[in-house]
Order: sequence, then structure tokens, then C-alpha cells
Amino acid sequence: MSTTDAADDGSAVLAVAQRARDAATVLRTLTREHKDAGLIACAAALRAHADAIVAVNTEDVSRAREAGTDEGLLDRLTLDRSRLESIASALEDVADLPDPVGDVVRGYTLPNGLEVRQVRVPLGVVGIIYEARPNVTVDAAGLCLKSGNAVLLRGSSSAYATNAMLVEVMRRALMETGIPADAVQLVPGMTHDSVKYLMTARGLVDVLIPRGGEGLIRSVVEGSTVPVIETGVGNCHVYVDRDADIDKAVRILVNAKAQRCSVCNAAETFLVHADVAGRFLPVAMAALRDAGVTVHGDDRMRPYAEAAGTPFVPVTDADWAAEYYSLDIAAGVVDSMDDALRHIRRWSSGHTEAIITDSQSAARAFVAGVDAAAVMVNASTRFTDGGEFGFGAEIGISTQKLHARGPMGLPELTTTTYVVVGDGHIRE
Repeated sequence: MSTTDAADDGSAVLAVAQRARDAATVLRTLTREHKDAGLIACAAALRAHADAIVAVNTEDVSRAREAGTDEGLLDRLTLDRSRLESIASALEDVADLPDPVGDVVRGYTLPNGLEVRQVRVPLGVVGIIYEARPNVTVDAAGLCLKSGNAVLLRGSSSAYATNAMLVEVMRRALMETGIPADAVQLVPGMTHDSVKYLMTARGLVDVLIPRGGEGLIRSVVEGSTVPVIETGVGNCHVYVDRDADIDKAVRILVNAKAQRCSVCNAAETFLVHADVAGRFLPVAMAALRDAGVTVHGDDRMRPYAEAAGTPFVPVTDADWAAEYYSLDIAAGVVDSMDDALRHIRRWSSGHTEAIITDSQSAARAFVAGVDAAAVMVNASTRFTDGGEFGFGAEIGISTQKLHARGPMGLPELTTTTYVVVGDGHIRE
């Protein structure tokens, strides 16, 4: 039976899950020094094999382009030497971070003398299901290793060869430092069946984290019997308040949309208060035009776009709901902050919302009025990122409200155990 066939009937997927569970029992006992040595070895190995990794990735990108993959996803799929160096450096950054395992969340002594401590411990086996973005392969492996978890990686078929090589390089490096290679494994198979078996491996896999588009995330959330930490799509908004500084607002808007448009923390909609529209929009439209952005705007936006020569199409409900992954942005003029908040509450994915204002009262009202994993005040939505928050590489950005919300770093990859110490105590 071939590897693909085995994956399709579930046996190969369950086999790697069992090996991951065996590895997890070892990982939870490792010292910080041992885990950090593994991370540093993986970073060195990625650098040493950079040419081969980039060559394999070039073939994946070429196949994806021939298959008609859009430019936004091709950008996510692409690894060059610069990106690979950033990925390797991120592993070293994670090694420098404090180890969350063993941290005491709270501790106290009861009146009867029992000592109670709530202590961080690894989750166990973490499955990651994701699209394109081979950097996730390394980021997830590094964060799971540091937090004492084994990881099962199921990337998209478009990145299969790249992911396979990245995993093989890291597994060899781990073995050289005495860490079980099965701490990091690629889920075999390239069909949806392999995903299905991973999603139903309850008892072997402790938690799944999907990263990708809305369809992927919904499929995992609705079809999994394994607990899921939901990472949501990024329909992020920038609201330009009546008291905004024009230059500041233009810089933030262009950065939020165009600095890298194919990521989940890029802005997909901007709203501007009517009282500042006449001063803001002529400048903003020119800047968006120069950045190559197409505006999907309401009727109040059209005259400003036409005057600036900015590509313009009438906005639709599909635009308000869209995560474009491209140099497109939905836009509207609102008569009040309340109107902006109502719009955001209707269309937001709960990822990141931003306000540009010089009014402290407006900023406080906006922060209180939106329901999102991150809220930016006078800052680009592009800052919602584990690295930018100082967490090191992130495992994803959670938009749910249980267990973790926002960029998920090392502490979010742990659960807790209550350790109770007595001296012959019995309950009366």
C-alpha cells in the first residue's frame, strides 16, 4: 500500500498521531535548556539547507501558478532566502523567550493547610491545518516544541514538497540534540481524507488549530471531534474619526492595506467620518492610487476617487464581507462614530479594528464599542502579530473567546494543572 493510500484509509494518519503522543510524553519532561538547544539546532539546519529548500519551494510555486493560484496566495506560498532567514531567526527568538511550562498562574494556602498551585503544562499533541504559507510549518514547530507539545502539520497540497523538506530538516536537527524526531511530523496524504482523519483523531490529538481562509476554518470547526481553537479570517477595518490627524490617518491607512495585502491583519475596509471626509479623502485617494489600490466605495466616495484618478468600483455587500488578499479595499463615509460601530459590528470578523483620532474620548468609545481580538488606536492593523507583540513567532490569531484570543504565543499553547500538596490531609 502506498503512503497516499495509507493516508486515505486513515492508518498512516493515526500512526503519526500515535507517534506524536508518545513523543509528547517525553517533551513534557524536557528542560528549557534542552528545548532551546533543539530550536537553535533547527535554525542552523534551515540555514545550512537554504539553497535546497528554496529550490524545492520554487517548484511548488511554479506548479501552483500553472494551476491558476491567485497572486495573493502565491505570495504566501513563496520562500526566498530572505524569508527563510527570517523564519530561522524567529526560531532563535523563540529560544530566547521564557518557557511557560511550570509557571505558577496562582498559588495559595487554604485554611486547612493544603497548598494549591495552578501550574502551566503542555497541551500534548497539537494539530495545525493550514493553507500555503510554509513559514507556518516552522513557526508552529518551534512554538510547540518550546511549550512542550508534539505537533502534527497538515499544510496545503500546493506546499507539500516545501513542507516535507522543512520538516525533514528539523527532524534531523532534533535527533542530533536528543529530542524525539516525532515531536515534529507532517501529516501524510494530500487529499481531504487525511484532514478528516486528523480532525477525528480524538484521544490521540488534543487540539486542532486551523489557519487559512473562511472555508477551511469553517470546515475544521464544524467537522472536527477534536477540540478546536478557531483562528478567524481578517476582515479588518480602519475608521478615520472626525478628529483625526490627516497625515497620520493617510499613512496608517496605506500601511494597513498595502504594506502586505495578502495577510490576515491587512485592512479590508476603511470608514471616514463625514465631517473630515472633505479634507481626508482627496489626500487618501491619491495615496491609495499611488499604492495601486482599487477602492470599492459608496456613492459618497465616488467623486473623490474620480478626482484623484483612483480605480473605483461601486461597493456591494460582498465587498463589505470580503477578505480580499489583494490591493482592493471597501470604503464608505459615515455620519457618526455610532454609524461606524454599527457597520463594523455587522461585517467584522472580530480580528482587528482601528481608529485614527486625536480625541481621547473618541478612542475610549471606540475601544469600548468594538468586539475584536485586537483594537488599534492610531496604529496600523498590521501590528496584530505575535512577533510585533513581543511573543516571538505566533501559532495563529484566535478570534474566538474561549481559551485564547488574539495572537497566540507560548502561554496560549499550554493548559494548567492544579497541584495540591498536603501533609496527610483527609476530607471530613
